[in-house]
Formats: sequence, C-alpha cells, structure tokens
Amino acid sequence: MAVNTSPESPLPVGEVSRLIGSWIDRLGAIWVEGQITQLSRRPGAGVVFLTLRDPSHDISVSVTCYRQVFDAVADVIGEGARVVVRAKPEWYAPRGQLSLRAAEIKPVGVGELLARLEQLKKTLAREGLFAPERKKPLPFLPHLVGLVCGRASAAERDVLENARHRWPAVRFEVRNVAVQGVHAVPQVVQAVQELDAMDDVDVIVVARGGGSVEDLLPFSDEQLVRVVAECRTPVVSAIGHEPDNPLLDHVADLRASTPTDAAKKVVPDVGEEYERVRLLRDRARRCVAAFVDREERGLAHALARPSIQDPHRMIDERAEQVTALLERGRRTLRHHLDRADSELTHTHARVVALSPAATLKRGYAVLQRADGQAVRDPAEVAAGETLRARVSEGDFSVRVDA
Repeated sequence: MAVNTSPESPLPVGEVSRLIGSWIDRLGAIWVEGQITQLSRRPGAGVVFLTLRDPSHDISVSVTCYRQVFDAVADVIGEGARVVVRAKPEWYAPRGQLSLRAAEIKPVGVGELLARLEQLKKTLAREGLFAPERKKPLPFLPHLVGLVCGRASAAERDVLENARHRWPAVRFEVRNVAVQGVHAVPQVVQAVQELDAMDDVDVIVVARGGGSVEDLLPFSDEQLVRVVAECRTPVVSAIGHEPDNPLLDHVADLRASTPTDAAKKVVPDVGEEYERVRLLRDRARRCVAAFVDREERGLAHALARPSIQDPHRMIDERAEQVTALLERGRRTLRHHLDRADSELTHTHARVVALSPAATLKRGYAVLQRADGQAVRDPAEVAAGETLRARVSEGDFSVRVDA
C-alpha cells in the first residue's frame, strides 16, 4: 500500500523502517543460491551467522539460521562453498538491515555445478566468445610477460623458473592474487585488467596449480571469462593439470596443460633457437655455395666454347670465305670478259670479211657514175662516158670505149 507523504508531512525514519519490515514480512520463503564468504559459529550459541555472496555481481546478503539447521550440513560445507538456501527475508528495523532467515541449506553438488558450467559454456559459445578467429597469436619473443598467480605458489615458481631457464632475458610483471575462495574472481579480474592496460606487457599468463572442481570454479566465472575475452593482450590459460578444463581455457588465446607448459609456450628456448639459427646459417651457406658452384660451372662451360677460346677464328673463317668469294668473282668476271672479247673478235673478223673494203682488197673495183651511183649493169653506161673506179687503195677515172 502506498504511503502519502510530502515535504510538509514526512515520515519518521522509524516509521519508514517499520513499513519496510511489514512489507518484507509479507514475502514468503524463497530459494537462494550463493557462495559462503563468512561463517560465524560461536561456541554455545544457538544461531549461526553466514554471508552469501553472488560472485558474478559482487553482491552479499546476511543469513542467519538455527544451529541445528547448519549442523545438518556442517561436514560438507564451509567458507567458499556454493550452497542453495531456503530462507525468508527479514527486516531488522532498529538497524534498517535486510537479512535472510534460513530454514534449510543444501550444498551445490559437483554434478549440478558441472551441468551449470556446461550450460554457461553453451551460452558463451553461442555469443562467439570461444570462436577460433577471435584468438590472438602470441608474440614470438615477449619482452614483458604478465603473470597472474597465487602468492608464493608452485605455479608461480614453475612459470618463472622454466621461462628464465629457456630465455634468461625475459621479464615478468607478477600479480599475486587469491586463486580460490570468495575473493578469487574479483582479484583475478582486477589483475588481468591492470596488466592488459599496460602497453609494455606482451602476453598475460593466468596460472594455478591443480585442485578439485570446486577449487577451480573461479576460473569458470562468467565475469572473468568476459573480461579475458575483451583483453587486447593475448592471454594464456594455465589452470590445473591436463584433465582440468575450466571455461577460461576456452576463451583464452592459448591453453597450456600446466604452468610449466605455459612457460614453454610463452617464451622460446634459447638453445633451440640457437640450434635453429645454426641450421639456417648452414643451410644458407650450402645454398650460396651451390649457387656459386653452379655459376662457376656455367662460366666454365661458356669459356670452353670455341667462340670464347679463339674469338678471331670466326673472323678468320669469314675472311677466308670473303677471299674465296672475291677470287670466284674475279674469275667469273675474267671468264665473262674473255668470252665477250672472243665473241667480239669473231664478230669483228666476220664484219671485216664481209665489208666492201675486204672485197676491194681481193682485186675488185666499184664503178660509179658521175652522180655517185654504182654501176651494176653494162646497159647503164654509154660509150665515151667517164666513170670513176674505186679500188682498195684509192680511185681513178675510166672511160667507156664500147
């Protein structure tokens, strides 16, 4: 029922507290799940005080129960245990404090925890937090490694010693946190966020030794998984041993089976890298030597060619060919000239033999009339006519008698 108030007619604090208490008293019993963060069992006291915390939202609420209710499960639960409580909300008016009065407490079994983790795993997988394409590659040689682990733990010692044994120059930025219990999730989340905010941190390793399923529950917390998924720095998960598989393994960029395995995967081994460099150097030397040998053989083959060994040989051969062609041309020209000369001589002889002068030299004469016409018929002349007689050596005049 709403209460009518105004600045002129306010309610006293006690009345407000009483009204809140009356409203809360109307609520029935409810089942609540949480993690026990504080447990107070005073000797001889009939009431046990608990604090239930929601690790995902960092919210706590006080719980009270009669000693016989808690004693029924006292052997199987303690601080850090996850429980389901049937309780009725109560309001303590003098202090204005809300609490729960527990009537029944049940521990959350491993099977139920695993079922819930499997359901959470499927939910996160559908959101794509475990997708392989989201995973970032680790740097080949990180200069600064962020390490989140328990204080003075075996996991810290394994990572540091093995990493420095493999690569002595590697540096670490260590964040010691609680790795189990109620404070594990917020401390691990804060450490991961701090390391991710450092620009010189190249990779973050979250390491913890082995333990029970309940001990490893903080590393399956939804808040931690989402924080790791949002990291811009590659994250390596090294939680427990090989069979252990918290949700952090799925969202991390690389999963290591143990903290020792994480050290091996984060930094290279200086001996192995030196041997790899030596092998690559030998391979490069062999490749260069083979290339030089191949080129030397090619050069030797080229130098062995006649054109390289005796470069004037081709010129001399061509010179002999030119000389032979020149002589052939000269002989051919002389042959044509001689044949033409012979033909000219024969033609000249024929011309001379057939010329009128040759006929005259044989004693013949040509008679010409006064007008220069040659006399071919005796009837063409008359008695007493003077003719001109032409012989080979000259001419003279003759007169026709009859």
